[in-house]
Amino acid sequence: MYPEYLVEPMRKDLTDVGFEELKTAEEVEQAIQAEGTVFVVVNSVCGCAAANARPAAKIAAQNEKHPDKLVTVFAGMEKEAVDKARAYMLPYPPSSPSMALFKDGKLMHVIERYQIEGRPAQVIADNLIGAFEQYC
Repeated sequence: MYPEYLVEPMRKDLTDVGFEELKTAEEVEQAIQAEGTVFVVVNSVCGCAAANARPAAKIAAQNEKHPDKLVTVFAGMEKEAVDKARAYMLPYPPSSPSMALFKDGKLMHVIERYQIEGRPAQVIADNLIGAFEQYC
């Protein structure tokens, strides 16, 4: 686990724009199993989360058509919440950062770390916006 003072600004990067931080497995289950669409960001302390994933998530969330709910879990912090989110993302392997879109509890779209590293935030956001347009 990382010191809270280290991850707090990274948490706020998403919560300040409307993402709800999920810290327990129960919160994750309730969010993903809810009716409608939910966008899950597995946040991380790595550079590609800061430069690519979080900015892309924020850009995509501003799209006219977007998920009903925006949520985030933090890898390396709330292990049970992250493990539960990753279980819903199977068969995709665990990766941080990563993002997933669910509709009525079903996995619709995933972006894994390898699709985030080295890609501009706008390219990732465009991918997400395409999924939002299709499923939301």
